[in-house]
Amino acid sequence: MQETRAKKPSNSNSYGLKSLSVLITGGNGQLGSALTEHFLMHGAHVHISDLQPSISKKLAARLKKLKLADWKYYTMDVTDEASVSGVTDKIGSLDVLVNNAGTSVFTPFESRTPEEIDLVMDVNIKGTILCSKAAAGKMGKSGGVIINIGSIYGVVPADKKIYGDSGRNNSEVYGATKAGVIHMTKYLAAHLGDKNIRVNAVSPGGIFDNQKQIFVDNYTRKTPLGRMASEDDIAEAVLFLSSEGARYITGQNITVDGGFSLNQ
Repeated sequence: MQETRAKKPSNSNSYGLKSLSVLITGGNGQLGSALTEHFLMHGAHVHISDLQPSISKKLAARLKKLKLADWKYYTMDVTDEASVSGVTDKIGSLDVLVNNAGTSVFTPFESRTPEEIDLVMDVNIKGTILCSKAAAGKMGKSGGVIINIGSIYGVVPADKKIYGDSGRNNSEVYGATKAGVIHMTKYLAAHLGDKNIRVNAVSPGGIFDNQKQIFVDNYTRKTPLGRMASEDDIAEAVLFLSSEGARYITGQNITVDGGFSLNQ
């Protein structure tokens, strides 16, 4: 069975993120929790946001265990402009926004409903636009960084054969919205460059989350590096793009998938 986590991040602040103000949307989720942990371990002030009224018990317990206390939690609906602006007004100055909030549906294409389409479009597209708009207005003269979480399925189509009878049919609307997020990244990079705001995307491959073994086996057979991603694999790419080491990188989509998308 694949390990769920890679080597823990060091506390050496090697990315130069100390004291940066960072907003992470979808912070209670699997990837959002890992992003929160990584930014905190590298010295950032982290603003965690999600739909739920409070931080998840699992994430709160982990941060307490690691003695990471420089965070605040905000209830925020990324599809509601008033909710987004209310939270960003409370935060004030921002250095980094990670548009991590996202959703999908897993029913077959043949039974797709208008309500499912609206849900995925609202969170993945409208939410990214609203949060980027609000955050850009909170980044000062020195600029800032926006990182959008895309997906390999915004780059290549899903292969339904790897899902088998798992019941998790990767949806056409998810892929379409993630392709939209990647293109939006390029638009925003060009549009916000004169404000010294860099905008990039990170497109994860499949992240291990105790899926059915048949799915894990099918997925890893198509992956040159022979495993699914861990949350840490994705978080490290986000940290790099947030750092001064990426100061001349904007408008790019970094695919972090162990080579999975090569075998389409």
